[in-house]
Amino acid sequence: MIITRRNLGIMAFAAFAAVGLTNCTDLEPEDSDSVFREQVDGVAIPGNPGELVNAAYNNLAVFTDQANVYSLMQHSSDELIPPTRGVDWGDNGVWRTLHAHTWDPTHAFVLSGWNDMNGRLFATQEILAGDATPQQQADARFLQGFYTWHILDLFGQVPFREFTDGVDDLPRVISRADAIDQAIENVESAIGSLPSQGPGLNVQGSKAAAYNMLTRMYLNKAVYQASNPAGPYEFDNADLQKVVEYADLVTAEGYSFEDDYFSIFEAGDNSEVILYSNNGSPQNRYYMTLHYDSPLSGWNGFTTIAELYDSFDENDPRFGEDADPDGTQFSGIGTGFLEGQQFSDNGDPIIEQRGQTPLIFTKEVPLAGATVTQGIRVIKYHPGRSDKYVIMRYAESQLNKAEAMFRMGDAEGARQVINEMRTARGGDEVDSVDEDFLLDERARELYWEGLRRVDQVRFGTFTGDESTWTGKDTPSDASRVLFPIPQQAIDSNPNLSQNPGY
Repeated sequence: MIITRRNLGIMAFAAFAAVGLTNCTDLEPEDSDSVFREQVDGVAIPGNPGELVNAAYNNLAVFTDQANVYSLMQHSSDELIPPTRGVDWGDNGVWRTLHAHTWDPTHAFVLSGWNDMNGRLFATQEILAGDATPQQQADARFLQGFYTWHILDLFGQVPFREFTDGVDDLPRVISRADAIDQAIENVESAIGSLPSQGPGLNVQGSKAAAYNMLTRMYLNKAVYQASNPAGPYEFDNADLQKVVEYADLVTAEGYSFEDDYFSIFEAGDNSEVILYSNNGSPQNRYYMTLHYDSPLSGWNGFTTIAELYDSFDENDPRFGEDADPDGTQFSGIGTGFLEGQQFSDNGDPIIEQRGQTPLIFTKEVPLAGATVTQGIRVIKYHPGRSDKYVIMRYAESQLNKAEAMFRMGDAEGARQVINEMRTARGGDEVDSVDEDFLLDERARELYWEGLRRVDQVRFGTFTGDESTWTGKDTPSDASRVLFPIPQQAIDSNPNLSQNPGY
């Protein structure tokens, strides 16, 4: 008897609600798009481990999309707003509800995000079930920890099944507190067999990638172990010391701050990127924000908000670089924050074609009823100079280190780490740091990279009195620190229970 990868997805459906089925209607498997599996006594025989590892890393492309899991992590934060412009980007409120924190268990991206992360977690089990080499096993464990972290962070509980489990075997469900321990164990156990790789076009796991991921896990461990998901959080110095140790190990692997900030997001290697997505392009990041009449002809979608824009010093290099139109393709597009009159590649002021008015991006932008020119656009990946999407980079580990030092009472040490980063970019040093500064500095460095929601939860600004920003006037209930479990998942696995507040 044979079983296809498509059928394995249907097996996973019984565990976590239709993995892979929400985006297609033709469920008939085709020889051209399936990998066939032998099945013995109702158990599938694992495929080739090398092919599976390559496929698992290629599947990191899911993070390049503007919807699904990226939207859960970024649209719910105070860095990005999805303004509805007439009928454009209305989409039955799917974007606005994320920004306003009014989502429910039927939200399309809650379901797709859940399926995407759980499907990829399940795929790592096939690698471990086969005749994998020690490095292939390490790759699987690293990715297990990586996806387990995303699920526990977003949803607070993790369904887990073995590759050899039958269709009728319901996955056990791991609590948030237990899942973070398991995720840490996965990644730490992988380190010994992962390669030591310095800066380069790295598209698979390495010791540095594991160290970086562990700084994130240990920094947020207090959040996941709290009896109340919304806090308050009690940070254990032992966990914070681990953050510092692993951040230093990233440095020891040869990584350092890049002096040209926007070169991090351009083609070619640099001193900072630890892991790229090998499959999938960063093009969604610029299409989703640029105007129809921009040199690229974007989708005229998402913008930043005034609070982030205003948090930058005027001479902070991370704020952006003006376009230098010289007639070459996309030379009319700047980097960073695009405000004011926009220009063609030849340097001519662009006229917005619908209203025949100058294309001038403004800081003011409402969540609904926006004009086609309202909102500051954000370009980290320049369309003329980027080709790979960054999954992990050095600055995150060092910002995690600075915060851990601060939380252990070493504000001066934290300031030194921050100043090393700022001066490497060509920015100004700061004389002191406090909690508000650290949260703001993380935004200035990591904006639109998918980590802001995690930071806001940890700093206590995602819910409660501080959880209002442009387009979101109502403070959020504490339940919003977790997304709901999709109803389809609960219906298919009674071991799951709905998160409080839903």
